[in-house]
Amino acid sequence: MLPRGALTRATMPASVNAPPLPPSASPVPSALSARSLRVARAAVAPHAKGPAPGHHGASGSRWPLVVGAIGVVFGDIGTSPLYALKECFSPESAHHVAATSVNVLGVLSLVFWSLLVVIVVKYLTFIMRADNDGAGGILALLALVPPRRDKSRPGFLILLALFGTALLYGDGVITPAISVLSAIEGLEVATSAAKPIVLPLTIAIILALFVVQRWGTAGIGKVFGPVTLLWFAVIAVLGGRQIIANPHVLFAIDPRHAIEFFAVNGSIGFLVLGSVFLVVTGGEALYADMGHFGRGPIRLAWYLVVFPALLLCYFGQGAKLLSDPSAAANPFYALVPSWARYPVVGLATAATVVASQALISGAFSLTHQAVQLGFFPRVTVVHTSKTTEGQIYIPEINTALMLACMGCVLLFKSSSALAAAYGIAVTGTMGITTIIFYYVVTHRWGWSRLRAGALAGLFLVFDLAFFFANAAKFVDGGWFPITVGLLLFAIMTTWKRGRRELSDKFRSTMLPLEAFLEDLELSKPLRVRGTAIFMASSAVGTPPALLHHFKHSQSLHDQLVLLTVENVAVPEVSAGERVTMVEKGHGVVHVTLRYGFMELPDVPRALAATELHLDPARTSYYLGRETLLTDGPSKMARWRKWLFAFISRNARPATSYFALPANRVVELGQQIDL
Repeated sequence: MLPRGALTRATMPASVNAPPLPPSASPVPSALSARSLRVARAAVAPHAKGPAPGHHGASGSRWPLVVGAIGVVFGDIGTSPLYALKECFSPESAHHVAATSVNVLGVLSLVFWSLLVVIVVKYLTFIMRADNDGAGGILALLALVPPRRDKSRPGFLILLALFGTALLYGDGVITPAISVLSAIEGLEVATSAAKPIVLPLTIAIILALFVVQRWGTAGIGKVFGPVTLLWFAVIAVLGGRQIIANPHVLFAIDPRHAIEFFAVNGSIGFLVLGSVFLVVTGGEALYADMGHFGRGPIRLAWYLVVFPALLLCYFGQGAKLLSDPSAAANPFYALVPSWARYPVVGLATAATVVASQALISGAFSLTHQAVQLGFFPRVTVVHTSKTTEGQIYIPEINTALMLACMGCVLLFKSSSALAAAYGIAVTGTMGITTIIFYYVVTHRWGWSRLRAGALAGLFLVFDLAFFFANAAKFVDGGWFPITVGLLLFAIMTTWKRGRRELSDKFRSTMLPLEAFLEDLELSKPLRVRGTAIFMASSAVGTPPALLHHFKHSQSLHDQLVLLTVENVAVPEVSAGERVTMVEKGHGVVHVTLRYGFMELPDVPRALAATELHLDPARTSYYLGRETLLTDGPSKMARWRKWLFAFISRNARPATSYFALPANRVVELGQQIDL
């Protein structure tokens, strides 16, 4: 037990002052509503003049991470050659052009400059420098925007980031479907008799893909990294053979061919740009997965393996089309000799399984960040690596993505139909990332608006062109990822709004802690041995669970710990900044635990490292458990109230989320009318 007077107010950096939550709530969703915890690291310095250095998210040799990144991070963009040029030239595509010399060179020019500007310049050179202490993704980027004077971030930026995050889930549904389906469709090229088994085989492979997620991205990367490395080698050789036979195709690097393409084809050429976008669809997932493998290994993998292989394959397909326009039906498999078709289909299938991994692991990372930042209900987060903290697995998200992905395959039935649904969600997220990046470089890095605006303007030229080209696909299937995105957006905004409404209700009725302590001085209640820990939303109010416990038991423990768990806008909080303890008198101690958005709270472990000297056998945890009613005076729409109540009932229990010992937890219930 902590001796009276042993504690003094700790000198800590300014913490995040978010609205308090109910005592049973998840951590205080503070990171985007108030000022960040100022830790002594350049990565989160509020007015740094340059990009945060970050870290690589892993220890040990870099080369295994490079191979793992090839298998996980670049799987999506690495399998785009299976369907990207096909959608530009195939008669089955909704928007296509004839495989003439002007069109082939024009499309290849667009492919080259899209990869160069979007992937190389935008993401690898600039966006990935905006890492939040090693973590990537649109929410990590948003957390880098310094708060305003009122300790909040611009509301429209928060909504944009949430919508961009929601759109990525829509992309995460389509990516496994189109990648695997396009590979299996290679069997139809080999023999028409394979057509009846394409859909069942695709469903079976997707099911297996999601089942193995529990082993983690490290395990998957070790198994599939070499497979994808072989894939890049094969597509480079296949493309290189055609380039040697028709080197004229290399003139497509000249951007004048892209200009001529638009001049010749007009509006149809602009719509084809929606198919050209398929070559860069893995860019946003590349950024979201940065915490899994690190910035350095990802860049090495791109420049040494991925970029050269992609260029050789795309230009090889173009060379084949120049010599044989009939190859437009499936330009990729037209590169494959007949004797190698079945082995390449098998290799492509394995590669597309890994391609899906980039978006799946990215969805896990984004969900974890959203939970910690208060925009998503508590879920089960499983760390799958002892050395790389960013590698996680979320069973609930895995199951939801699996069911949605299989439904997507059954709904669209072909990769061409799926291609019509692909792209619009990712282009929206890419544009949102550019806008938030502009705020980061101007408000955190100290760039001038002219300099930042010129760079962001370049990125937006590509982002908006791709977006409007893909918007034409809305009726043909683009509605699907938008619908998924809007559903997730509604869930995240409803959760945030509901938690704020609950916070306001508790704040308005909460007894000031000083009043409770004065009552203890006057009444001198019976004190029993041991420690009682009450989850508290703030340091100034008395937790309702404490009042209810006192009312019913007419006694208190010798030591009362009021525990507040805060989440701050950094990926990790150092051990020295984890805990603040303040003695309030009468055996009452207020403890604040701080966690970054890439960490999982472990309350017992954190408290064991303090000066409280807790005896586990005589320590109990008290939580409030609210039953939400939807007939109250809240200004929330009724459908939001119902949705919030439903989500709250099905969220992961606070006991397991905070790693509390289940046999030492007491829950006190109350009804709350929203």
